[in-house]
Amino acid sequence: MGALINAAAIVAGGVIGHLAGRWFREEQQEALTRVCGVSVLFIAIAGAMEGMLQIDGGRVTSGRSMLVVLCLAIGALIGELIGIEEFFVRFGEWLKVRTGNSGDASFVGAFVTATLTVCIGAMAIVGSIQDGVTGDYSTLAVKSVLDLIIVAVMTSTLGKGSAYSAIPVLIFEGAITLLAHLIAPVMTEMAISYLSLIGSVLIFCVGLNLVFNARLRVANMLPAVVLAVAAAYLPWGF
Repeated sequence: MGALINAAAIVAGGVIGHLAGRWFREEQQEALTRVCGVSVLFIAIAGAMEGMLQIDGGRVTSGRSMLVVLCLAIGALIGELIGIEEFFVRFGEWLKVRTGNSGDASFVGAFVTATLTVCIGAMAIVGSIQDGVTGDYSTLAVKSVLDLIIVAVMTSTLGKGSAYSAIPVLIFEGAITLLAHLIAPVMTEMAISYLSLIGSVLIFCVGLNLVFNARLRVANMLPAVVLAVAAAYLPWGF
């Protein structure tokens, strides 16, 4: 049920955002886009700092910098060679035509940005595993509320392509739920911690694109998440 609830919440957020977006002038929509980007940045910073900072003897220390550098560098290289961003764009173009939005120039950009924002992160994976193994979809239910708000704002500013991020979310979370018994043993506490850290950094990159109109190809960095999980099984720590 978790994946279905999450997808439904995203669609609801898209409908709300589409209706609300008609009330805003262009400059107001641009301001909301920047605000949405700043919100995404702070959410990402909080997640990243939780993974990198720790209290040691009353002092705050940082770590896992090498993990971030290696996962992002190698992951981005793999993603560029595979062409993950191009796949997302082609799928977005296909959706644009199939849904009768051929004239919407912002559709693909909105779809890709929203998809990366709501799919990346530990909540999607851990929540889906919990749902598949125990039937507890509470984590995905909480994520659904957050996604509804995020997608509502994105749809009102970036366009209705944001609402169609419900499709990859349903596929992604649904697949993990169905394969939960196979995935659960792999997702140790360390693996989840590493995944959460790298996922937060990728979400930070999405925020940079929203706030500063950067051209970071975040989808091509997605292999970094897989590398983060694999790094948890290396004989040395980060």
